[in-house]
Amino acid sequence: MEYYVWETPPLSRAGFMEPSTQLRDLISRHAAVQKQATEVQGLTLYKVGQPTLPSDSVYSPRICLVLQGAKKIQLGERTFSVDSSQYFIATVSLPVSARIEQADPISPHLALTFELDREEIAKILAEMPSTHAAEHYDRTGIAVSQQTPEILRAASNLVSCLDMPDDIDMMAKLAKLELYYRLIRSELGPMLRQLATHGTNLAQIGRVTDWIRQHFAEPMSIGKLADMAGMSTTSLHRHFKAVTLMTPLQYRALIRLQEARRRLLLREASAREIGFDVGYDSQTQFTREYRKLFGRPPATDAAFLGGR
Repeated sequence: MEYYVWETPPLSRAGFMEPSTQLRDLISRHAAVQKQATEVQGLTLYKVGQPTLPSDSVYSPRICLVLQGAKKIQLGERTFSVDSSQYFIATVSLPVSARIEQADPISPHLALTFELDREEIAKILAEMPSTHAAEHYDRTGIAVSQQTPEILRAASNLVSCLDMPDDIDMMAKLAKLELYYRLIRSELGPMLRQLATHGTNLAQIGRVTDWIRQHFAEPMSIGKLADMAGMSTTSLHRHFKAVTLMTPLQYRALIRLQEARRRLLLREASAREIGFDVGYDSQTQFTREYRKLFGRPPATDAAFLGGR
């Protein structure tokens, strides 16, 4: 009698579920809403059943893996596309506009983001043999790369912690270490070395973007920012634009306008009051810059968003 062993496509030869399939299954099970916060600190799951309009937000340093569907991210004048075979890393706080391009109820957009911790990455780097020096960095703060089985397995182990509520604290610590290690060993590993190494251009620009994000409504001196970064004003402008694709003033304006739009949508106050609260002394300037970015003056845009 002959026996045949049938191989199910999603399974590997060893009989285990492929990492990407396992991760899609985990996200589908644990994402009860479109944007699902989790008990694992820094981990957010996404399950969206239809394409979306552009949404403004500020990306903190993070990794994002797309497992199903596709999304586009607008940073300054540049667009980054991320499909289900890719992931991206953001290394500093970046004001972006992002939208999901491919999704439907049968095949929803599935993704995860995980916030990067500079100190934890630095601790791992200190225990690893140094094969790449932390060189000066003059590339954009977002980079896209191809997923690898190692990164997918590490991400699956992290999300799998949600299946073990009683063990989640300890198991998540171990899973985070594995994910960081795999990312450091990946094509984008040099970005993480830059992020976590004190004194690199990327680390210095990261301090500046964090400060602007927290103090966007306050007066801002380019000289003060340069001192904060330990750079000359010329170097600050050059490195800041290389990483964020905009000048410090453009960066602050975008942060202000995104926050103004958020508050308008929530109807927290009048357009005039919100413009003043986010740092504009001139209502005319606020209206002009808001219209240029979003296509409508503040009050008109708020009415449009409210009825969407």
